[in-house]
This record gives sequence, C-alpha cells and structure tokens, in this order.
Amino acid sequence: MNRGGLQRQLSPTCCYTLPDPSVQKVGGGRKKTVSFSSMPSEKKVSSAADCLAFMQGGCELKKIRPNSRVYCRFYTLDADLSCLRWEPSKKDADRARLDVSSIREVRTGKSTETFLHNGPLSEHLAEEAAFSIIHGDEYQSLDLVALSADVANIWVTGLRYLLAHPSIIGGAGGVGGGPSDGGIVAVEGSLGSKMRSEWLTAEFAQVDEDGYGIVSEDVAVATVCKLCPGIKEAKVRLRFKEIQRSKEKLTSHVTREEFQEAYCELCTRPDVYFLLVQLSQDRECLDPQDLRLFLETEQGLSLATTEGCWELLKRYEPSAHGRERGLLGLDGFARYLQSPECQVLDPEHLGICQDMNLPLSHYYISTSYRSYLLDDQVHGRADLGGLIKALQSGCRCLELGVTDGPEGEPLLGVDFGPDISRHHHHHHHAPVTIRSALEVVNKYAFLTSQYPLLLYLCHRCSPGQQRTMANHLKKVFGSRLYTPEALHVSLGGRATTLPSPEQLKGKILIVGKKLPPEEGSDGEVSEEDEEIGGGGPLAGRRMTIPGEEELGVVLVVPPPSQPRKLSLNKEMSDLVAIARTSSRSFYAQRGSYKQTQQQSPPSSPSSPGSPIPPELPYWTMCSLGEGEAGRLTSESPEDLVMFTKRTLTRVRPSSVRLDSSNPNPQGYWKGGVQLVALNQQTPGAMLDLHRGRFSQNGGCGYVLRPAVMRDEVSYFSAHTHGCVPGVPPQTLRIKVISAHNLPKPQGSGAKGEVIDPYVVLELHGVPADCAEQRTRTAAQNQDEPMFDETFEFQVNMPELALLRFVVLDDDYIGDDFIGQYSVAFECLQPGYRNVPLLGLAGDPLPHTSLFVHVAITNRRGGGKAQRRGLSVRRVGRRGREYVSLRHTGIKVLDEVFKQASGPLKEATDLREDAQCSTASFKDQCGLPTVAKLKQCIQSLATRFQSPEGAMGAAMVLREGYPCLEPLVSLSEATRKLLSAYDMMITAQKQLIENADSVQERIYQVHREGMDLHEDLSRLCEKEGLKGRKLNKAVESFTWNITVLKGQSDLLRGAKMDSLDALRQLALACEACGLTSSPSNSSNSFSTAELHYSSQPTSGRRSSTHGNGRV
Repeated sequence: MNRGGLQRQLSPTCCYTLPDPSVQKVGGGRKKTVSFSSMPSEKKVSSAADCLAFMQGGCELKKIRPNSRVYCRFYTLDADLSCLRWEPSKKDADRARLDVSSIREVRTGKSTETFLHNGPLSEHLAEEAAFSIIHGDEYQSLDLVALSADVANIWVTGLRYLLAHPSIIGGAGGVGGGPSDGGIVAVEGSLGSKMRSEWLTAEFAQVDEDGYGIVSEDVAVATVCKLCPGIKEAKVRLRFKEIQRSKEKLTSHVTREEFQEAYCELCTRPDVYFLLVQLSQDRECLDPQDLRLFLETEQGLSLATTEGCWELLKRYEPSAHGRERGLLGLDGFARYLQSPECQVLDPEHLGICQDMNLPLSHYYISTSYRSYLLDDQVHGRADLGGLIKALQSGCRCLELGVTDGPEGEPLLGVDFGPDISRHHHHHHHAPVTIRSALEVVNKYAFLTSQYPLLLYLCHRCSPGQQRTMANHLKKVFGSRLYTPEALHVSLGGRATTLPSPEQLKGKILIVGKKLPPEEGSDGEVSEEDEEIGGGGPLAGRRMTIPGEEELGVVLVVPPPSQPRKLSLNKEMSDLVAIARTSSRSFYAQRGSYKQTQQQSPPSSPSSPGSPIPPELPYWTMCSLGEGEAGRLTSESPEDLVMFTKRTLTRVRPSSVRLDSSNPNPQGYWKGGVQLVALNQQTPGAMLDLHRGRFSQNGGCGYVLRPAVMRDEVSYFSAHTHGCVPGVPPQTLRIKVISAHNLPKPQGSGAKGEVIDPYVVLELHGVPADCAEQRTRTAAQNQDEPMFDETFEFQVNMPELALLRFVVLDDDYIGDDFIGQYSVAFECLQPGYRNVPLLGLAGDPLPHTSLFVHVAITNRRGGGKAQRRGLSVRRVGRRGREYVSLRHTGIKVLDEVFKQASGPLKEATDLREDAQCSTASFKDQCGLPTVAKLKQCIQSLATRFQSPEGAMGAAMVLREGYPCLEPLVSLSEATRKLLSAYDMMITAQKQLIENADSVQERIYQVHREGMDLHEDLSRLCEKEGLKGRKLNKAVESFTWNITVLKGQSDLLRGAKMDSLDALRQLALACEACGLTSSPSNSSNSFSTAELHYSSQPTSGRRSSTHGNGRV
C-alpha cells in the first residue's frame, strides 16, 4: 500500500507536499507547489516515519542566540535516531551535536528567555516557524527558526514522537536504513490508525456487494463523498484515476486498499491531525480523559466532566470499535471540530441570554427601512416578500409607507409628492393594499421572536383613508395591538419609563405622528422630516457630502425651510403608542440640561429659529436623518448617549440613497442610537454587521446596550481613542489556521480555474478598536488553503466590538467575494473553533468554513496588554499606570472623591500583581499568557518527575491555598520555576483576602458621590460655575462615578478569577499526581472547592461588564 495514503503527520500550516530536503540542500530549495499528483522532487509527509525520514535528510534552520545573533545551520538527525547534528560549526563534530536522550521537551513558538528578551529581533521572527528544544538537567534551550511553519512542525512532531517512544532511539526499535540507502524507519502503526483502517474496511464491505474486495469507481466515489460531506465529487474521481494511472491498470474498478488510500489522501485534514497527535501523545486517538483535558485547557470548558466526554465521543466517533472502547479517532475529532458545538459563536447566544426586563430604551432594536420596496427607492415596486423576509430575520421595527389609494383603500408604497406622477411605479404591477400588508405582518410578526414589534407608519393619507387604516389596524391585529389608554405620567409631565420587552411580549406598537393631548378631534401636525417624500433631488433640496463615506456619514440633506402640515385623524392618532418626533426633541432635552447657562439652548439646525416644544406626556421616538445623526455623533457624542438613556432614537438612511444602499450602523450604535434602519433587501458589509450584532441574543431583535449607556450617571464618548473608564481593555488573538471547501466567487464559471484566497479580519467598534488585518494570499491553493497566521487586536470597549471574517479571491476584480461571517466580541468562544461562512445574501455556504484559534486575555484584569516579545515580569509597580479621578471644581465633591485615591491604587496593585505573577509563572513554564494553569502544572510535573516516576514535589495546603513543597533536591531551573509558582499563590492570596475591604471603601465613595448627585445643580450654582466650567464639572463628576463603579466591578471580577485559579490548580495537581497522598488529595480538592464556591461562579463566559446576561 502506498505510504501516501496514511494519515499525515503535519502541522496546521502544512500543505499536502513538502520540499525534498536533498533538493533544498543542493539547490537552495525551490518554490513549494501544491498538487494532488506526486511530484518527483517532492515527498509527501503522512506519518511519523516520514517526519523522521525528513529530519534524517536534514534542512536549514536558524539558530537564535541570547546575544541576538542568528546562525544559519544545516541540521540532521542521525540514522539511528540518537542525536541531532549541525554544520558548519567551529566546534568539533562530536560537540556540534545534541543527544536525543537529553531532550526534556519541545516547545512551539517564541516562549523561551532567548526569544522573549531579544526584543526587536524576536519581533521579526515568525511565531509559527519558531520552536525550542529544552535539554539537559539545567533545562537549557536550543532556539530554532525554520524557513516555514511547515518545516518547523515536522521537526516538532518528529522530536515529540522520539520523546514518546524512547525504545526506537539508537536503533532499538529497528531502522531499515538511512535515507541514503532508501531505508525507512520502522515505526509501528498507532492505535488510532488501526481503528481508522478497521472503520474504512467496514464501510467498504457495506458497498462491496459481491464480497470480492472490488467496487466500481462510481460506488467508490459516492462512498467517499458520503463519509466526507462537502468534498467535491470531481476531486475524488480525479484521485482514483491518478491511482489507476500510476499502477497502469486497464480497469476502473477500485480495490479496498485503493479506496483507503484515496480516502486518507483526500479527507485527512493536516491541521486537525497535527492537533490530535499533540493531544494524544502520538496514539492518534483520544480517550475521555484526553478529551476532557482538551476541553478544559484549550476550549475553556472548565466544568467539563468525564461523563460528558463519553457522550460527546459516542456522538461523533464514526467507528463502532472506537465507540465501544471510548476512543475518539481522527475522523471523529474532525467531525467534532466542525460541529455547531465548536463554532466560534458561543451556543449560549443561540437563545435569549440577556435580561429582558429593562426599559425598551436600554436595547438596540433590529430595524428595517422600506423593506417592502424592490430594486430602488424611486422606481421600486411594493412587494410583500420583503416584509416577510425582514420579519423572519428578526426585525422588530418595521416601516410601512402608506399612500391614498383608489376607492378609499390605502396602498402600501411611497408618495413622492406632487412633482412625481402618483403610483407611477405600479404601472406594470398590481398595487398592494395596506390591509394585505397588515395581514402578512400579523401572520409573521411573532414566528421568529415573541418580543414586541414596532410598526413605524409613514403616511400622507387623507383623513378618510386614515380612518380606514385605523379600522384595519384594529381588526387585523385585535388584542395584539397595544393602545396606551391609561399612560402614567410623572409629576414633571414626562411619561413614565418605557415598559420592557418582557412586559410587551406578543404586542404590536404603532409608531407615528400623534395629536397633542388637548386636541379633541382631528387636527394638524407638522411633517418636517423626510419620512415620506424622501427629500433630496425629488424635492429640489440642496445636498452636501461631508466626505466620511466609510463611516456612514455620507450625505446631509437639509429639510425645507417651511415644514409641511399633515391632517391627522383622531382615531388614527389614538392608536399610536409611541409618538414620532424630530431632532428638536433632542435639542430640547439638551437645552433643559444646560438651562443654567447664560445663553439660550441652540435651536435645531434642521429647523432654525423654531421654538422648543414642551415635555410631552407620552412615549416618543426621535427620528434622525443619516447626515444629522452623523453630525451629532461627531459634535455631541456625550449628549447623544445621555439622550438615548430615556428616549428611543432612530436613524434612517439618507434619502439620496436611491439605490437602497446602507450606512454603517456601527457609527450610530456607538452613539447610543437604538434603532438604525437598514434596507434589509440590500446585501453587503453593513447588513453583515447588523446580523452579527443581533445574533448575540438569540436573534430575537433586541440586544442590551452597554452598561455605560444605561446607567443614570455614567461617562462615555462615542469617539474615545483610549480606555473606557471602568471597562477593562482586552486583547484578542486570532490564529487563522485554514479554510475548507471554499467555492469559487459568484460569477466564476471556468472549469479549470483555481482561486487565490486570503482572509481579512475586520474589527469594528469605537475608534480606538477599529482595525483591519489580512493573511497572505494562498496562491492557487484551490479550496483547502492553509494560512496559520496569528493576529492581535486591542479591544477597549468589548461590548460594542464586532469581528468580521471576509474571504476574498485575489485574482478577481469587482467579483472577488467568497464568503464572510460577522460575530459580536462578547459571543466569541475561546479555543479551536470553526467559522461557518455565509454568502453575499447571508445564506450559509454548505460545508464551507474557516478553522481558527481564539484567545482572549485581560477579560477582567484591565491595564495595558503586554507587547508581544516582552517579558511580563519586567513590568513593575514603578512603571504602572493608575486610574485617576478628575477635579470637578466643587469643593465638597472633590473632598469626597479624594478619599478614593488610596483604595483605587490598592485595587490596581492587587489586580495587576495577580495578573503579572500568573503571567510570569506561565512564562517560566515556557507557555504563552493565554495558556491555562492546568497546562502549566503539566509542564511543571514533568520537571518534578524522576526517571523512576517518583514526584519531587507535592501539593500541601497552607491556610487553604495549594502550595508546592519540594521532596528532593531540585535543580536551579526547577527551583526558579517553583519560586514563580509561590509568588503567584502569594499574589492570589493577597487579592482574595483584601479585595472585599478595598472594594467596600471604593463603593463607599461611590455611594457618597451619588448622594450628592441630586444636589449637583445647587452645588454648581453655589460655586458660581457657568458655561464651559459648568459643563466640565458635570462631565468630571460622571467620569468619576463611572470610574468608581467600574473599578469596584473589576476588583470583584478579579477575585472571582483568583478563586477559579485556585480550583484549576488543585484539580491540575491532583490529575498530575502532585498530591502527597490520596487523603491529602481529597482534602486539597475539597478546600479549593470551598474557596471557589464561597463566591458566585465566575463561569466560562461571564463578565462583570457583560450585557446583563442572566
């Protein structure tokens, strides 16, 4: 059987072929190519034996020294596998070698002191191509960088195989000969490979009806396609023909061996295989304990159980033998990693996971804009399919344009005024009545979401047809229609707080123009905004373009100088639950906040000189044009956020977007705007972000806004360029490993064409967070490209951040889109995840995905993220930045806030000391900061273990904390590592024991500050503050309150993290045999559990700044 058919011992970056080392040595290496047929100068790596043979052939590696020098050397593995050698070298041949038996471990990446302390040099070395060989009793490191990640992982895999199988070192296991004489290392087949072979034999036997061990090519192709969903039939058929051609067969029948060879060749994912080898210690299969360790350390499932792993194993393992023995093989592991459980979107967010009992104004609401119009905003005809699609996608605010129709029946559509022929766009299509539109809305209103539907009515109908429409609303919706008959009004004349989505479940609320309360019959209201006619060129209005197109602030269209009047029927007005207002309501509220200023509040630019309306005794929704909203988010971001805390605000696309294009919703969400209306019928990046935002709460159409936008006293600016007070900055690290089953771009039909894909990662959020990075182009790598590139993003406002993956084809101009996926930062799952790609219209692409690794650090810790390549241990208190409170200029307030300076500094020190000591311990273990503590204890245990298997240290409890005591004399390197562990435990202890008292002192200052909030205006007046000084005092007060609340929450979260860390350490010590006796082991575990359970469970995805998750 051809060795190429076996499983591949490759890294996540490995392609199907690697350069022949002999070619590389002589000619300096030629460019790697990818093909499904064998190339004479390329060898396929598909097993541990191939890895070792490659190493025996040798290749060039860069040796990194602590003095920042780099040496290019040619490294080889001896024929008897006993030592590594390199040349040229000034040393004697006997000294330019490293005995394999002296190797303690092999680390990937830049994790040793040499890499960490080489600063600028290390920054320019590829993380994926670096690895270190730890050897000798003093744990010295040989730090190497390969020419590619492919080659690095071959060396890592081969060396780890030798460590796991010491019996074959020195020829004990048998060597068929060195590579020079064509010999192959005799490596025994693994348990996983045998299990896979048995499974494929059984599958082949099911289709081999005659039992002769031969099937037709069509049957073989169909069987492979069934076992590996998503693989292209033509690709499988081509491989079988290549096998037949290589054997000079005259028949197209396929034998069992050929079937297995083709399946392993085509369906083995190298990235998954290499990961499996690492986890299973070269057994190529996982038992429940291995799987549990993977779930805990990599996937972030700290509460995984062995029973749950058994269930998962039985669900995904295809072979009966594996299910019976409790083993998960390569194919089962690949199926698990491609399952919905392993998607990048946390399954918790597939259902309602946020508190739905807060006022409506505290939520972002999914909103559509004229989704009933096909084509464009002028000639587009009304169609009910658009309404159905919008409701099915979870929209909870639906706009309906209504115009007068014949025979007294209102029609669905847009009336553009007297200059345009009425209903000219209906010449070739039957008009849609509003009655039929309402019936469709009633049918689909609550199929996707049970939460309230806001029906945004824009009409310029005659009073008679308004009365008809009111009757239709009552008859069609019946009890579902929410009519505010007895709306409670506060003493100040303002309507009480909006009800919650939970209170309004199953209700339809009408949003529209409403008559003043004193009107007893029909009357007139102003129609000053661009809701009906659309303005722009249709009304002869002037247009200006600010020039910030990429931010969505595209067009500003001033309304006419004289507002139009709309006759409003009393019956129609009474059905309106939420009154639609213009931007004047925003300026009125802002003016009331600044009434102590000498100058009068500015009037709205949209209606110069118009009087400020009084407070309205009913709920309102402020409707803003795209241009004006963009101006407010730029010029008055704090005022806009303050306004939206109590008032619903809606932004509509500019009226000159005649092509139904969409603005960037993120630009308005960061300003607090709850309803950003989008043309749901227009696919593109803006709609992708919209879907990503509203997928984080079960797709119900309501997503809770960040806490800083909901708290009565808080500070937040939409244009922050740094850390948000009270919100911990976080570091997102994404490793794009590979892509699978990529289709050709839409419109590409050439048969022999291959694609050149690359991946773009876009981070959307506040200005400080916005970033874009891309992978290299995988030239002609067809539909299974490997990338293995890591990207880092700093996230200052996690609750507003959205991550968008876009796959593009480098060969196409204008039609290069392959697929995309957008996800909210709060929904990301850590670990190895699949990203299911969606097409241009948002539909899933069958079996098409990205494979990535996600790591998020500083989720609660705050502080600045460490630069890559710098040791965390070097960051001391002297260089630490502490959060500070602002001077308000009000003596009594400043005296109160002054009391918090000490506790805030203590809180920062407690958190940062715990973080830095943990990072330093991971650093000493040779692991990145994103590693779990259990991985660190595993690394530690290998150093404590003697050749006889006895442990040189044991975990004991000191005052309830898991400490490690040496039982034998340890080397200097191991003592250093143990010292780092002790420092970490000390820092965690300090945090746990002092957090409550420090937090109480911070909270006390916060409480005293809030007590003075009611008297803030009087205190400002007493100090004689006016104008800008008054504004500055109020801003500083809200900043201080936000900081105090945020730092208190951060400290509480840090304590919960420390308690979780104790639990992880206790479990890890127990699992690694570092407990002194069974009884002590039980005691250790129970004590750690007691510490941990004395506080609310932090949970895998919980966050003190989470979006009100229940």
